[in-house]
Amino acid sequence: MAIIHQTTLVPAKLELLAGWLPAQPWYRPTGRAPDLARIGGFRLDDPAGEVGIEFMAVTDGSGEQATTYQVPLTYRAAACAEAGAGLLGTAEHGVLGRRWIYDGVRDPVLAAQLVALIQGDAAAQAQRVSNTPDPAVASRPVTGGHLTATGSAVAADGPHGTDLRIRTAGADAAPGGDLLVRVHRVLQPGSGADPGYGGPGRVTAPWHRPDGTQAHGSWATARSYPAGADG
Repeated sequence: MAIIHQTTLVPAKLELLAGWLPAQPWYRPTGRAPDLARIGGFRLDDPAGEVGIEFMAVTDGSGEQATTYQVPLTYRAAACAEAGAGLLGTAEHGVLGRRWIYDGVRDPVLAAQLVALIQGDAAAQAQRVSNTPDPAVASRPVTGGHLTATGSAVAADGPHGTDLRIRTAGADAAPGGDLLVRVHRVLQPGSGADPGYGGPGRVTAPWHRPDGTQAHGSWATARSYPAGADG
């Protein structure tokens, strides 16, 4: 179960994100520096207990209309070559020491646990309270049966969000086929489904609007990746 330490992180997460967000292809420029606030999210457990996994919602209030972004993050005790392209920076944690912080879509541990969440094999944990499941996060599987992620890569990263192509194996370790998982970077209330992007798999969760009211929508959608498809 996720353990949340009530301590300091220097620089803070929002400081790192303020420097990183404007360079992302799905960011909506305002002409000003981001004005960020954390407004929701949840965590997943790493079965090995080594990697912190957080799905964070932040709102940018620097423009005329606030925009809500989803930023999955992973926290590691050492640099990870596989996730290197997604490094936001390092920070000093008051209990755990130096942490390497990554855009989680580049981290194979987050990809594996996201598949487990979609398939119902992992439970979301509260973002800010230790050892507490978050029942507000719901999932719907792509297909029946157990799937284990065996590899992942970013297939596309653009205004729509980030698409992950994830290889899977079934319960008997036989190849389970590939999944295409879309991480919705700009959160929208409602289904959150993109036109032309159907798929049975889904993760939904709430977040808070700047006025304090609650919104609810899709954080990720998933479908089988057809053999021979390019993306």
